[in-house]
Formats: sequence, C-alpha cells, structure tokens
Amino acid sequence: MPESAPVPDLDLRLVRYFTAVAEHRHFGRAAEALHIAQPSLSRQIRRLEQQVGARLLDRTPQGTRLTEAGEVFLPRAKALLRSAAQASAATRAAAEPSRITIGYTKGLIVTAAMRELRRRHPEADVQSSHLSWNEPRAALLDHRVDAVVARLPFPTDRLHVTVLYDEPRVLVIPVDHRLAGKESVTLDDIAEEPLPRATDPLWDAFWRVDPRPDGSPAPDGPLVQAMEDKYELIAAGDAVAIVARPLGDSLRPDLTTVPLHGVEPSHVVLATRADDRSRLVAAFRKLAPAHLTGHPFQTG
Repeated sequence: MPESAPVPDLDLRLVRYFTAVAEHRHFGRAAEALHIAQPSLSRQIRRLEQQVGARLLDRTPQGTRLTEAGEVFLPRAKALLRSAAQASAATRAAAEPSRITIGYTKGLIVTAAMRELRRRHPEADVQSSHLSWNEPRAALLDHRVDAVVARLPFPTDRLHVTVLYDEPRVLVIPVDHRLAGKESVTLDDIAEEPLPRATDPLWDAFWRVDPRPDGSPAPDGPLVQAMEDKYELIAAGDAVAIVARPLGDSLRPDLTTVPLHGVEPSHVVLATRADDRSRLVAAFRKLAPAHLTGHPFQTG
C-alpha cells in the first residue's frame, strides 16, 4: 500500500497573515492591520505557500487576488484559526488563574474598566487587544477576545450588546474648506460632497448616511480601508468624511471638524458572546457601563 503524503506543519501565525491579505485584497493594507512591515508580510506568505506546496495569492495592478488554490485554502484556513482559538479559549477557561482579553477599536479607551476589573479580581489575567474597525464580531466569535468596546454598526447576531454611551458625529474637512469655521452643518450643506466608501455595507451606510433621509444616494468617494488614507483624501480636497467626535479630536493640522446636525449619534457598545458564561465576562458586563462613559479619566 503506498505511503500517504506527509502532512505539512502549518504555522497558524502564517495562516492568519494569509486570511488578512485575502480579506483586504492588498498586502499594504493587510500589513497595516496586522501591525507588521509589508516586506515581512510578503516573506511570511511565501513561507506559507512553501508549507502548503501551492501559490495562494497573485499580485495585480489593482491589488491582490486569490489563486484557485487560494480560494480552496481560504475557508479551511478560517476554520483552522477558529478551531485553534476555541481550543485555546476552552483551555484558558479550565486553567487557573482565569484570563480575559478586552478588545477595543480606534479612539476608544478601556483603561478605567480594566483597572477596576483587576482591582476586583486580583487573581485574574486581564489583557487588552487593539482591533481594526471591522474586526469586533469576528474577533469575538473566533475567541481572540472575550469582550469588545467598539462603535456600531456591525452584525450583532450571537452577541450580547450593551450601549455604553453616544458620540456626536462631526464632519472632517480641510482647514481651507468653504464650511470650515461654521458652528454646525447639515447634510444639505454637503449634498454634493463625495464621501470615502468602506467595504462593509453596514459601516458604509451609517458613516456616509446613505441613503439620505429624502432617499437620495450619498455621493460616492474613493474606496478606503485605513483612517490615515481617508484623512489624506480629505486634505487633498478629494472628499469630506463623517466621523465620531473623539476621532476628530486628534487630527493632522491641515484638517478640522464641524458639528454635523440632523443625524443620529455614533453608539459605543460593549459586545460579548451571547453564550459566554465566564465569571470575568459577567463581571466586566456589570462594571463597564459605570466606568466606560466617554470620559476616559473618570475613575467612578
């Protein structure tokens, strides 16, 4: 009977790098999301391709696309990462001391709630993890984190979600824009202004207010992933953008914000897995509303 082919020893870190490139369809954006240098990411993907014995990604002038082998590998790679995360989570839950990882997205501060959780549970290992804007649900369901503080919208099925506080939305514009210096603006003031688009439909609709209250579509701007790319477009005069007020408080000097009236605010929420019975998750759910209020230096 012929011997079976050897099973490759896959490095899960490389598998995760591959799924990031597959999601972003761009090595540069994936490297930014992973917080590693692009040349290093390219080398790691080549190592993975050597391990599986097939080319998984092709670079094109438009970005990056999956090869036929990559299309086959992607769902299996995601399943592999989920299984590994679930195995680690189950092991951690059974071990002492107990552990919890709190995820958070750009511009949100979780220090006060984490400090209080550590005070109440000194035996616990309380960690934090920064997430990209489009990662909260996946990070929870993949067991990379146990709780997330993030801005809606994102799909909330299978999650327990509590609104912590609201943030007014503001318009980001160049300092020499015709609307700069106004006390406030409305959607009518930017009816013809293009707004950068996002790949996620829920996120895109909310942050571009698309469609507008009268049913008209929001003017299309370029498709962007990173906030820094969005700010570069705005500074160049190619678009304006709607953001949450705290995100607009730390801008580059050639940009400014104006309050945007007539739109609902951004909702900052605490999300956990709906079926999570961890005592630390339950404790964090209880204390977060009192300590995460939008005033990061409030001690409660």
